[in-house]
Amino acid sequence: QVQLVESGGGLVQAGGSLRLSCAASGRPFSSYDMGWFRQAPGKEREFVAAISRGGGYTYYASSVKGRFTISRDNAANTVYLQMNSLKPEDTAIYYCAAGTGPGILANRRARDFGSWGQGTQVTVSS
Repeated sequence: QVQLVESGGGLVQAGGSLRLSCAASGRPFSSYDMGWFRQAPGKEREFVAAISRGGGYTYYASSVKGRFTISRDNAANTVYLQMNSLKPEDTAIYYCAAGTGPGILANRRARDFGSWGQGTQVTVSS
């Protein structure tokens, strides 16, 4: 497992953009698949996006396709989530996660990711 710290959250107006960063401690984290999840008050934590170890494959929840982009810089031990055209329903705490194992990117289940950041709040006003 690795230590993860998210940053970049904040308050934005609908239609605006925000970039979240997730920094991993220690040596490069290229052995891990990475994901972003979010949780709104009273709601289940849901999958947002994921990226494979080398960055060659990405996956998105249907609700964010075309608006969000996940990327990673393994040399910098960092994964990003670029969020454009933000909507009020995007308001949530966003969590960075690291994991590995067969089917993790296809299934996109929170329980398959073993390491989590503390979360960063994203609030989108209308």
